[in-house]
Amino acid sequence: MNRSEKLSYLIKNLLSENADYKNIAVPDSAGERFRLFRSLVNVRAPKPVLDEFLAVQNEFLRETITEKGIVDYKDLTPVKPRVYLWQGDITTLKCGAIVNAANSQMLGCFCPCHGCIDNAIHTFSGVQLRLECAKMMNTQGYEEPVGQAKITSAYNLPCDKIIHTVGPYVGGKLTEEHCEQLRSCYRECLKTAVQNDISSIAFCCISTGEFHFPNEKAAKIAVDTVREFLQNNNEIEVIFNVFKNDDYTIYKRLLD
Repeated sequence: MNRSEKLSYLIKNLLSENADYKNIAVPDSAGERFRLFRSLVNVRAPKPVLDEFLAVQNEFLRETITEKGIVDYKDLTPVKPRVYLWQGDITTLKCGAIVNAANSQMLGCFCPCHGCIDNAIHTFSGVQLRLECAKMMNTQGYEEPVGQAKITSAYNLPCDKIIHTVGPYVGGKLTEEHCEQLRSCYRECLKTAVQNDISSIAFCCISTGEFHFPNEKAAKIAVDTVREFLQNNNEIEVIFNVFKNDDYTIYKRLLD
């Protein structure tokens, strides 16, 4: 199958899983068909899937990520010893682990085609990621607390692992508790990486999107916490991954 045929196959199978989808029309354009595929994946409950579906999905996602352009962090220029700053799509980054800004359910974003990093990571990893997270959370038996970290496979992403952390939600005035919770996110992700022999980790801007943590303060906490950790741990490299120009400007100034 070519990529178009693979996408059609995936959509057909996803639609067949739910009788409520029987009247959904499949768009003609490739872009709209991918949006439909992504939406169906985003809302799909963590449940078993056929091996044939996984094989086709894996090929399709890896081809899609390759087309977007995979970036090996080793090709980047460090801004400090063992510290990198990179602006781009974290799902295309080849490194030891990327950090996912998760929610307390730890099952990924269920909002179709939402712009959060949790949605992107689950979309391009594949449906297996939600299955692994659901199994992990069922074993745990309670929602994930803020400021901790859990590691999973990365499946179809070019990184080796994903480290998931739930950042603090700032619904009103920023407090010292929010700040300490965010520090804990960075510390626990770094500890988890080292404990699992991961030699490079890419951080997104945890909590600064839908969780409303002020970007400037969040970046300072991130840089300071990483700097402190690296003083006593020389076995890991850190990539600060940003997507927005404003965040790049903030991190560039702090790291300079």
